[in-house]
Amino acid sequence: MTTIYDISKETGFSPTTVSKALNDYPDISNRTKQIILNKARELGYIPNSHARILITKKSWTIGVLFDEKLNIGIKHPFFNSIIESFKKSIESRGYDLLFISKDIGGRKISYLDHCKIRGVDGVIIISSDFENSEIQELIDSNIPCVLIDVESDKASTVHSDNLQGCFLGVEYLYSLGHRKIAHIHGKLDTYAGHVRKNGYIKAMEKFNLEKKDEYIVDGGYFSFDGGYKAMKKLLELDEIPTAVFVAGDYMAIGAISAITENGLKVPDDISIIGYDDIEHCKYTTPKLTTIRQNTELIGENAADVLINSIDKKNARTSVIVPVELVIRNSCKAVK
Repeated sequence: MTTIYDISKETGFSPTTVSKALNDYPDISNRTKQIILNKARELGYIPNSHARILITKKSWTIGVLFDEKLNIGIKHPFFNSIIESFKKSIESRGYDLLFISKDIGGRKISYLDHCKIRGVDGVIIISSDFENSEIQELIDSNIPCVLIDVESDKASTVHSDNLQGCFLGVEYLYSLGHRKIAHIHGKLDTYAGHVRKNGYIKAMEKFNLEKKDEYIVDGGYFSFDGGYKAMKKLLELDEIPTAVFVAGDYMAIGAISAITENGLKVPDDISIIGYDDIEHCKYTTPKLTTIRQNTELIGENAADVLINSIDKKNARTSVIVPVELVIRNSCKAVK
């Protein structure tokens, strides 16, 4: 097995310099680090994890706490994409990921206890229930945390510019001549549901459009069924909206299904805009116009923020990631 002494002999650098380069110490120049890292890869060097922990005082393990109410789990394309991006960025810096549960060996424990037992250096938290007492306990601890898709005054956060996303959606519908614009929102006990509903209201006010209470419908926890049922309610109104801004793509796809089932067409009769730009949007009929969240950038920023927090390079940080309108075929100008 290759050792640091073998690398030292091959490169001409001292064992101490080699060790510091392999463990990313700041007092080693980038050129020296690159020479040593290249030689380490060439020789097939595999670091001893226990020695690495003793030297760096880190476990080199990041916890992933994923908890949502959609009952889709990690298969949800939006969250899955964020975790994949985060994983690539974290692993490129030598960290492993560990999913945090409330169970070790069949014994129920708290999230915080699990993190302490495993000795994680930090945690990325993706949850639709940040008021959960056990999640709050972890956030309040001295373990560095970064929260995804939420705002917080207790921990670092990374989330999309939801207000701008709502403005872009309503602005586009307005530009097409729509004035009767409804909104299907997610559950208001979720950050996305709450902030996007407020964003819709502010955007309607910006364009001096009438906000009708009956045009604002709860779509539940961002599911297909929730969007379907919410759209059914809108279709029962005496004055049906000409367009609907929906706070999530799954709900938007459900809304399209309800409209089609009712004998109407999207976008000929009703225009629909979703939110997230999940992969499914490209394959719906019609293809869904939506607000794209940059999941790759969210994951990369989350990794940067968390690593800086672990290395004590920053205090609490909030990163807002830009969004963009993706125009496809589900919207049409009013005649």
